[in-house]
This record gives sequence, C-alpha cells and structure tokens, in this order.
Amino acid sequence: MRISLIQDVIFWADKAANLQKTADQLAALAGQTDLVVLPEMFTTGFCTGKIHLAETMEGETVQTLKAWALKYKLAITGSFIATENGLNYNRAFFVFPTGEMVTADKRHLFTKGGEHKHFTGGDKRMIVNYCGFNICVMVCYDVRFPVWTRNVNNEYDLLIYVANFPERRIVDWDILLQARAIENQAYVCGVNRIGVDGLGIDYNGHSTLIDFKANTILHFPENATFIQTFDLQQESLQRYRERFAVWKDADAFDVNG
Repeated sequence: MRISLIQDVIFWADKAANLQKTADQLAALAGQTDLVVLPEMFTTGFCTGKIHLAETMEGETVQTLKAWALKYKLAITGSFIATENGLNYNRAFFVFPTGEMVTADKRHLFTKGGEHKHFTGGDKRMIVNYCGFNICVMVCYDVRFPVWTRNVNNEYDLLIYVANFPERRIVDWDILLQARAIENQAYVCGVNRIGVDGLGIDYNGHSTLIDFKANTILHFPENATFIQTFDLQQESLQRYRERFAVWKDADAFDVNG
C-alpha cells in the first residue's frame, strides 16, 4: 500500500484556502499513491472556540472529500470539525476511493486548550480494512493514552495519528509515536502541521512514518511543507509478529465509553 503524508501550513479558520490547497496537492498525487494522510482539522486549524466552523455530514468538507476520493481514485484520512444532534466533535474520517466514508470522534479532548468546553469526546475506535491493511485512525492528544490505542490480538497493522501538536511539546510527540509502535507491534504514521496558528502557537511538523520496531521509514524536515510517499509491505510485519509474539502475552481488557 502506497501511503502519502502531507505536512503543511493550515490557514487559520479559512476553509476555502485550505480546501483549495489540499485539492492541488491531491491532484498531484493522483495515480502515485493509495492513501493520503492530512493533519488534524485540516480545513480550519485547531479552532476549538470557533464552533460556527462546524459542519454536518452533508456539509462542504464531507462532500468535497468524497468527490476528491472518487476523482483521484485514492483514500484520504484526517479530521475536521463536525456537528451532529446539537453536539460538536473533532471527527476523524477515512474516505475510500469509492466515496464511502467511515468516521470516529477524538476520544481524549485537550483540556488545556479548552477543547472540552466546546466538543464531545468519542466512544468508538475506527479500524478499517484497505489495501490488505487493517488501519486504526486516531487524533492528536489520543497519542498520550495507550490503553485506548492498545492493539488487542493484532486488530490493526497501521496506526495513524493526525495532529496539531505544538513545537513546545514536540519531543513528547516523537517519543510517544515510537512507544505506540513498539507496544502495539504495528506501523505508526504521524502527520502534524507546521506554521503559526491564530492563537500564536508554533508548530514545526515532525511528521513521520515508523515501523513496528520504531525504526524511521520517513522523516520530515522541520518547518517545511513536504509530501512523501512510501510503499508499505505486510510481510515483514507479519514475520516479526510471528517471531516475537509479544501480543500473545498482553492483558485483556475493555475500555468503557
């Protein structure tokens, strides 16, 4: 499976500009990749207090994502601000090339950033099957909570985090992604934004793709718009899981919503 990571600036609260930028990037990737990973809240930035930007599942962002997937014959994942039944969510999505969409909402809301004041946390995980990979998609702050991420009986092969993770804590991001890869014996992809947001918070990227032993596959330069693609293979992952079957000794547990 060819996976492409897009590390870029997000224009603050400007859906039109962000959608146009992303459209151009996807057009360039058409025929070159199977899955494109966008940052968290890719149309707005981390605008937790701007609830007027929230959209329904019939809104412009969802319809545009489905149209892109169909037009460019690729899958797309990321998150956006969604509203449903009077509640707001930081909603992760996975759009298949057929236009079918699967969603799950960010579970752990970033209290320090006020996210809990405006958003409702999710109660389900997203795991989809695509190109022979089981893929789990989570959002930013979820990376700090390994119980929610736990890969019980190898439910997934690739764990994706889409993020707006600030430069001041970027060392945490680097270490946590490595930890999630090792403990879950899975590939891990982390896509983070760059630039300065409307609140003056700096982001320097550190997007990455790492293997199940936390070896770096793709490394992104700091503070640079950058797109990289890699062809992930299942065979080496399955051989490693068979040879070093840590997953068989893991604790069994359930996380209640």
